[in-house]
Amino acid sequence: MGELEEYLYHYFGYSTFRNGQKEIIEDVNEKKDVLAVLPTGSGKSICYQLPAMMNEGMVLVVSPLLSLMEDQVKQMRARGFKRVIALNSMMAVQERNRQIQHLHQYQLVYVSPEMLQNRQLTAKLSRMSIQLFVIDEAHCISQWGHEFRPDYLRLQSIHKQLHAPPILALTATATPDVQHDIMSFMGMRDVNKHIHPMDKPNIAFLIERVNHQEKKLDYISSLLSSYQVPTMIYFSSRKEAERISLYLDEKVEGLRVAYYHGGLDTQDRILIQQQFMYDQLDVICCTSAFGMGIDKQNVRLVIHYHMPAEVESFIQEVGRAGRDGEESISVLLYHEHDRNIPQRLIDSELPNQGLLQEVVDWIFHRQSIPIHEVESYIIEKTGNETPWRFIHYQLEQIGMKNNSIFLSETYSKQWVLSQLQNAYQQRLQYKISKLLTMEQWVLQDEMCRREALFQYFQDMITPPNGMCCDQCDFRWDHWKTNRTVNNQEETASTWKNKLAQLLLQETEYEI
Repeated sequence: MGELEEYLYHYFGYSTFRNGQKEIIEDVNEKKDVLAVLPTGSGKSICYQLPAMMNEGMVLVVSPLLSLMEDQVKQMRARGFKRVIALNSMMAVQERNRQIQHLHQYQLVYVSPEMLQNRQLTAKLSRMSIQLFVIDEAHCISQWGHEFRPDYLRLQSIHKQLHAPPILALTATATPDVQHDIMSFMGMRDVNKHIHPMDKPNIAFLIERVNHQEKKLDYISSLLSSYQVPTMIYFSSRKEAERISLYLDEKVEGLRVAYYHGGLDTQDRILIQQQFMYDQLDVICCTSAFGMGIDKQNVRLVIHYHMPAEVESFIQEVGRAGRDGEESISVLLYHEHDRNIPQRLIDSELPNQGLLQEVVDWIFHRQSIPIHEVESYIIEKTGNETPWRFIHYQLEQIGMKNNSIFLSETYSKQWVLSQLQNAYQQRLQYKISKLLTMEQWVLQDEMCRREALFQYFQDMITPPNGMCCDQCDFRWDHWKTNRTVNNQEETASTWKNKLAQLLLQETEYEI
């Protein structure tokens, strides 16, 4: 047994590495910049957790979700590694400041990209020896950075402030374009790339076209009446997730259903997530807010009620099925009007040309204007924070941001407007191209679904170890699975104790 295997066995109890892990850790230990693409459920976190245990210096992990950070902290402490912490904005200010002051006591530190905008934190980190700068779920740089969470695009600047330690960028889903985005936005030059196949051989793909939206309800209720297995149903609309959840609860006898989206309060989300994890619920009707960091092994069905806006999101969500290696099914329900929903989402996330003109006119009329006034105006005008985040980031990149104000004195109004319009057009075209790629996959009837889906990501397709897709060999009566959920529930007292502990933690998007 080699040295790395000894550490692996000592801390994690495994005698061998999974595919790709050892090579990535070897590169990390040699202080190289690494971009790694590993399929969902392949143990990406070990690639930075083991170096944190083995080596001197801090490993700083940028992670998108508080729940994901907190879960990993709990798991590490349960393994006996106590020098680990997650810093987040949900902490009381006094407690967070205390933890920052004692940061030198930790070897593994989890933060969100937003938390890294805290000057007290970055000042403290800049005085410490950071051996590795990790970006977990690195596709978020490309997928979320431009509108939803622009602090992802500020990570390169933070990285430089921390004296540019080696970077490990990890993701389960990245086309060559997204890989280029990650490396470009992080300024990664001489990069060791470990790109592993993303297609999971135990997942079969099925597309069911319907001529009326209500036919989707009939299809799902019939399917779940026959197969009461752990199921995730994805929606692009919170209202639809709620409506279908209530419908299935009434329609399918014995089925335990709940809905989950970002509009629920923290405790409700924790409760629903943990009930699903412990087989207290059979079906979750959810938006994309649910799933990342959910390590449930026995999900058998992932159903998309609405077509996602991009292939990357679809693969991420489908990849949450069959983590235990058992045969699982992806079903996408399609109606010809489904394209309208992601198109409306794209329109709502970006500021329109009229708003750009209005904001630029206003800033140049005032010459100097507090940022919070522009923020309030745009959010009130659009009812959405994402157009504001887009404009804020673009004006910052232009150089108009000066602490808490926008200054226009040294700029040409027409030039600033053209910069914003160009950024808008580029992002709009990018999003539309992603939507078209997704739609083309759904509508094509000639190729194997697996081959057509993953051709954008890899050259070779992993042969399925069960059924492949509805274009090749899929038949429901050939699916070898238990048709009912394992209902072995924990005792009420054990469950209540676990829930009481969980409710002490804040599980929330860090935005």
